[in-house]
Amino acid sequence: MKILALLPLLLFAVPRTDDERPNIFIAVADDWSYPHAGVYGDKTIHTPTFDRMSAEGVLFTNTYCSSPSCTPSRASMLTGQHIHRLEDSGNLWSRLAPKFETYPDLLEKHGYVVGLQGKGWGPGDFKAGGRERNPAGPSVKNFAEFLKSVPAGKPFCFWLGHKDPHRPYKEGQGLEAGLKLDTVQVPPYLPDTPEVRGDLLDYYAAVQRYDRDTGEALRLLEESGRARNTIVVMTGDNGLPFPRAKATLYDSGTRMPLAIRWPGKVRGGRTVDAFVSQCDFAPTFLEAAGLKVPPEMTGRSLMPVLEGKDQPGRDRVFFGRERHANVRRGDLSYPARAIRTREFLYVRNLRPELWPAGDPDKWVAVGPFGDVDAGPSKEQIIARRDHDLQRFFRLAFEKRPERELFDLAKDPDQMENVAAARPDVVEKLDAELVKFLAETGDPRVVGGKLGGSDDRWDKYPYYGK
Repeated sequence: MKILALLPLLLFAVPRTDDERPNIFIAVADDWSYPHAGVYGDKTIHTPTFDRMSAEGVLFTNTYCSSPSCTPSRASMLTGQHIHRLEDSGNLWSRLAPKFETYPDLLEKHGYVVGLQGKGWGPGDFKAGGRERNPAGPSVKNFAEFLKSVPAGKPFCFWLGHKDPHRPYKEGQGLEAGLKLDTVQVPPYLPDTPEVRGDLLDYYAAVQRYDRDTGEALRLLEESGRARNTIVVMTGDNGLPFPRAKATLYDSGTRMPLAIRWPGKVRGGRTVDAFVSQCDFAPTFLEAAGLKVPPEMTGRSLMPVLEGKDQPGRDRVFFGRERHANVRRGDLSYPARAIRTREFLYVRNLRPELWPAGDPDKWVAVGPFGDVDAGPSKEQIIARRDHDLQRFFRLAFEKRPERELFDLAKDPDQMENVAAARPDVVEKLDAELVKFLAETGDPRVVGGKLGGSDDRWDKYPYYGK
């Protein structure tokens, strides 16, 4: 039985000829969160491309980024490694050293034609890290021109990096797109005001542009005759750019939409609730291409899941963060690590004495509480923090305890920290978290203990303004 179980892996380890290997196409939205898609039950937004992809492929409901920040999240997707292993690229506006191989580089070495449109790895300075091009691949004008450049019989690897739904937004674009204020379901960590509803509508309109443009790229793919043997991935890089979302380890910052389609190999029309880290993309693509997965990749191939098999260990996921924007005096990071299971989210804030969203006064970048992007929702909460929106200010901006535990059956939106009331669960999950981090080489684990004294992420250069 053990020998039979290994046969699929042995087959995948044999390099395939060009015409057999799948193409890889990933469309990454910038700041798009779960569950903001029609197929997830959102009644306001219209995402026909993602919904069709889900019907024709596999829809995932428990996908998490490795870090709720653009640069480290994208580095994790490309390298297949958790962000605590990536040195500089654990931070926003950083570098990604060439020693961290990316799946586009590895596929290119084995005959794939590689291309990037829009935002790949970043923001950051890849040249300062010693690279000649973006880690996601060489930039091209657009997907149409790229397809023309791919020789017949050659497999390709393409990254479509859309700018939406990153801020800033054109105020009122949601209403202009025909979306309705009264249909918005305002999350409980935001105040239900007309300004916030309008802000969310503008975010939705930006998501819809991503969905529309990805649909146009997929139309070109189908017209090219290559769609059947192309793995198509639609996802986002981190949470929506609102208070208590992006740059936090709550679901609003880490839980991502994900649909994967491969008509020639994967049976569609399925919904999967297995836990997925975006670290898993790189080993999945390499295994699908018949290549050996490098041992330094901490992600796990999704091929068994895509083939409809049970894969042990997909009942939890790990993620973390370091310095997002440079918004604390002394260039300090706000290190945190977390484990997410079906029952609980457990977060370790390693420097609870610091402001989690950045200092109240501008330090280097963005502005006050600069880990939260500027926008109407943030401005309203801060302006009314001493009055009717005090609770929302506390949730988004005030200091947090070292340990946070959320009982997801009772509190799916993670609003009430029950760590003090459940020391047994805290002890268990903390041990599992530290064990995983130690096994994967997190420098913040020293002598079997997790702490925030390591200052390497504070000292890495910040290439933003």
